[in-house]
Amino acid sequence: MTTTTATAATTTATTATTGYPQLADRTAVVTGAASGMGEATARLLAASGARVALLARRADRLADLAAELTAAGGRALAVPVDVTDQGAVDAAAAAVHAAFGRVDLVVNAAGVMLPNPVADGRLDEWQRMVDTNLTGALRVVAAFRADLVAAAAAGRTADLVNVSSIGAHLTFPGYAVYSATKAALTHLSAALRTEFGPLDVRVTNIEPGLTETELGSHVDNPELAAQLDGMFRVIPPLTAEDVADLIAWTTSRRPGVNLRQAVVLPTRQA
Repeated sequence: MTTTTATAATTTATTATTGYPQLADRTAVVTGAASGMGEATARLLAASGARVALLARRADRLADLAAELTAAGGRALAVPVDVTDQGAVDAAAAAVHAAFGRVDLVVNAAGVMLPNPVADGRLDEWQRMVDTNLTGALRVVAAFRADLVAAAAAGRTADLVNVSSIGAHLTFPGYAVYSATKAALTHLSAALRTEFGPLDVRVTNIEPGLTETELGSHVDNPELAAQLDGMFRVIPPLTAEDVADLIAWTTSRRPGVNLRQAVVLPTRQA
């Protein structure tokens, strides 16, 4: 038992240090890169030798992250963008193309979680979640679809990864609209495979369970915030790095293998 644990710990440490060499020289776009799963994914891809375009709203955080990754020998580009703004997404795509050329790996990790009972009528929150979690992801897909298809046609590996949530399947009081946006993203991912798969572009949908990120800090309902805090006390959550590791492992498989969907949960989460 001791030997097995030590080996697992060594493997994890090695992966965090060296990354996935199969991803070297790929060109990636990661949304939501200013924090959480997006940031962790960008870090791991850069450590693996990929060129990484960092997309998110918070320009200061992106600039700091790009500088850090570059100083460590990586290749990173900070591209401030709000995925709910079509013009901003178009400008971001142009900036990525100018700096890095064609993209062959897209990770849609931008998302917001704003739970409240539907009876509260928080149209502002509903609109923001739909615009970010679903329409924002679609805007990014549209902006880089031609890149992925061209990369695959040229014989390169091409990946689209959408980060959904276990909330796409489970129901929680107060989370109806958030869960609906994630269910839509999950179904969108499955449907996109019917269009992208025949063109040799892989589509993967990742559904994390309870994960330690900034999303919980956005909850403004005291009762729901307390419930979420209680879950974190009872269930040791995933880390953003756990999800990033799954994304990197998935996209480093040989081109003929597509992990269609992955549900990743903390061991204690049912």
